[in-house]
Amino acid sequence: MQIGNHILRNNLFVAPMAGVTDRPFRQLCKRLGAGMAVSEMVASNSLLWGSEKTRRRANHEGEVDPISVQIAGADPQMMGDAARFNVDHGAQIIDINMGCPAKKVCNTHAGSALLRDEVLVGRILESVVQAVSVPVTLKFRTGWDKESRNALTITRIAEQSGIRLLSLHGRTRACGYSGHAEYDTIREVKRATQLPVVANGDICSPQEAQHVLQYTGADGVMIGRAAQGRPWIFREIAHFLDTGEELPPPLVTEIHQVLVEHLHSLYAFYGRDTGVRIARKHISWYTKGLANSASFRHMMNRLESCEQQLAAVDAFFLQVGQQALRLQYVSEEVSGETSIAQAPVQAALDQAALDQAALDQSIAA
Repeated sequence: MQIGNHILRNNLFVAPMAGVTDRPFRQLCKRLGAGMAVSEMVASNSLLWGSEKTRRRANHEGEVDPISVQIAGADPQMMGDAARFNVDHGAQIIDINMGCPAKKVCNTHAGSALLRDEVLVGRILESVVQAVSVPVTLKFRTGWDKESRNALTITRIAEQSGIRLLSLHGRTRACGYSGHAEYDTIREVKRATQLPVVANGDICSPQEAQHVLQYTGADGVMIGRAAQGRPWIFREIAHFLDTGEELPPPLVTEIHQVLVEHLHSLYAFYGRDTGVRIARKHISWYTKGLANSASFRHMMNRLESCEQQLAAVDAFFLQVGQQALRLQYVSEEVSGETSIAQAPVQAALDQAALDQAALDQSIAA
């Protein structure tokens, strides 16, 4: 695929997800097979640009091209200013958010709430496209609710405004993330436009990705929640689309290493204290569905230091590796029935505590 002058390695996109698609996660997904990863959304309100959160989201140091930043807002002028701000800070593609269904976003008339005002949609798209020289893309939903699906109208407005690519989630705003995504609207949009179209919603496996591409005629697929704790899904999909064959489950030792590297990236990016809190949800996602992991995840949420987290992860994956060479997932009902043998994990935590105490004593001396 190509967006402007940027030629992507494949047609697999990482969906922008608030609190998830930070720089460490985007870098990891790209390393494990994604062609492009879109950042968490950045507010268009210039009063927030100096905040630590916005500065962090505008940090693209070491990130593999192309760098795509999503902006959100409801004022055309502010959205144009936000686009320029992010391009000045390294963005090579600007993505406009008209798909977020969160109440706190829609209550400001941004995100998918914009789909109710087609005139304003046009003004925002034109403002952003005219504000920057980089490609501008649009992520949106099929409509506000099932009675007012207007994806085809939004598509025509996007074409006329100079948008270069569309990402369409197969749900309305009213649907949120409930039920199942529908792909008929995505197919209609693809048939009605010459723009590249990326299909999004409920794509959780290589087989589903292939089905959606074939059914809709879309140019690419966008993966969101299915990549949480499983960033290697992109290489699985890429391999299946190229060969028609499934990759075997990854080695336990490889995913142990991937998770540990991810944790170190989070600690470095956010700082130790915030990094530990952010890491908890990622550890939970990585281990969810693995045999006997329920009690481990419960314990993990009580750990307060990087050393404790790393020690617990090491001990857990050592046990998993003793049971099987490759990852084996079971249903949550099964995984929750049997508590994991806590002795090795607790021993690792005790040793981490002793090591930290010795280090603290040495520093004090």
